[in-house]
Amino acid sequence: MENNALKYKYRNFINNLLEKKSTDEVIETAKKSELKKTLGAFDLIILGIGAVVGTGIFTIVGSAIVGGPEGAGAGPAIILSMVLAAIASIFSALCYSEIAAMIPIAGSAYTYTYVTMGEFMAWIVGWILMLEYAIGNITIASAWSGYFAQFLKGFKHILPPFITNFPIWLRNDYRSISIMCDRFDLDIHDKIPFLFDKIPVAINLPAIFIVVFLTLILIKGVKESTRFAGIMVAINIFIISTFILVGAHYVQPQNWTPFMPNGFEGVFMGAFLIFFAYIGFDAISTTAEETKNPQKDIPIGILGTLAICTALYIGVALVLTGMVPFKLIDIQAPIAHAMHYVGKDWFAGFISAGAIAGLTSVLLVYQLGTVRILYAMSRDKFLPRSLRIVNRKTRIPNLLTWICGFVVIIGSLFMDLNISAELCNFGTFTSFIIICIIVLILRKTDPDRKRPFRVPFVPLFPILGIVFCAGLIIYSLKTLKTSSMLFPAWIAIGIIIYFVYGYPAHRDKNRKK
Repeated sequence: MENNALKYKYRNFINNLLEKKSTDEVIETAKKSELKKTLGAFDLIILGIGAVVGTGIFTIVGSAIVGGPEGAGAGPAIILSMVLAAIASIFSALCYSEIAAMIPIAGSAYTYTYVTMGEFMAWIVGWILMLEYAIGNITIASAWSGYFAQFLKGFKHILPPFITNFPIWLRNDYRSISIMCDRFDLDIHDKIPFLFDKIPVAINLPAIFIVVFLTLILIKGVKESTRFAGIMVAINIFIISTFILVGAHYVQPQNWTPFMPNGFEGVFMGAFLIFFAYIGFDAISTTAEETKNPQKDIPIGILGTLAICTALYIGVALVLTGMVPFKLIDIQAPIAHAMHYVGKDWFAGFISAGAIAGLTSVLLVYQLGTVRILYAMSRDKFLPRSLRIVNRKTRIPNLLTWICGFVVIIGSLFMDLNISAELCNFGTFTSFIIICIIVLILRKTDPDRKRPFRVPFVPLFPILGIVFCAGLIIYSLKTLKTSSMLFPAWIAIGIIIYFVYGYPAHRDKNRKK
């Protein structure tokens, strides 16, 4: 009898882990959503471009070209890296378009996984998406702070020095300051204050300011947030286009040789790093419940974003590597530095303004995506109920929006830019692989359901998406030692949280229903 009871408990436990939501139930939930439907296809493209154009051009492209401590750079062959990243993206983008149009609900890959693979896998994917968005936002907040400090220096003849060159410990995290001091053989005690001669004080004030500012915008409503993102995107695209046109006059073809200084190793590592920028079209799917006609508009938003951003990236890469020998490209601010290199200092300040606009829109969209995914997880009773309470006027989960902003503020005090970008990539690749698998599963388990958008050449295209993303993950594991250890650790923490809180809370609240 005791053995039978144990077998029953074990079987019941496994069944709970594999419990799925029906597609009809999910679609019905979306129809009753408390979120406000205000977005069209153009709004989605704005959000997508806002999330994609910024990180790749103003932060990661320098590291992808030059390389870093744990990876070779692509050099001028960064163009091939971008094409490779775009190819890996397009198969996943097509899969996202099919599922988001078929199941238009907040939560993105988390909800899609719940329908096809069950509760436990859904939690893991949701936890990975948190890594993708929240850690990504921390990375971008730190980069925004650097560009803002550089922008202020352009007003050194107008504003007082305590504003244009404010102390380094008020615009950087302790780790970054420590690395800088080691590199230039400086005494860190001369750069930052210490409490009781032991506790270092480093507060990234610009990062805190921009996160609080954007959180205030987000709680006003999704339409208002999209309008603000649209202004930032317009400024960003204008400045990037101007850089391409002006910079083309300073291109020296000899700078493109050697084209592949580190061979295919550099090309693959460049593709892995630059992929950090392509997370934007995933953010589009998180707004499905706030889209007027998701069946039509989400595929347009996703594929339109990918096409426009890939063209901009390749144009910038051609001009940048043609203007400056790849070994001399600045990792922190590659575009602004390129203009300094050719003597156009006035335009470098112009570029800094564009970088601020671009990174601001990315921060806004990442924060939006973080909130929508956590909202979906809270609605499924894996997180506290208070997180899904929506403001009656704005139809925004205010408490959750503020919590997400606070997490980014704390993280920006100590996160390393490159490591957090690599962690985001591991999360992005994993979620893209799962999306491709989901399309294959749903084609078998629910073949008759209406699909407003269909991935062509199934199963070939989803399989190619899996192969490209998995290949880049496996290849990067050889060199990215730190992030490849932290990523499994992040998943392990998520599993612990699920079994300690999520699993019992979900069961308990379902019983009380």
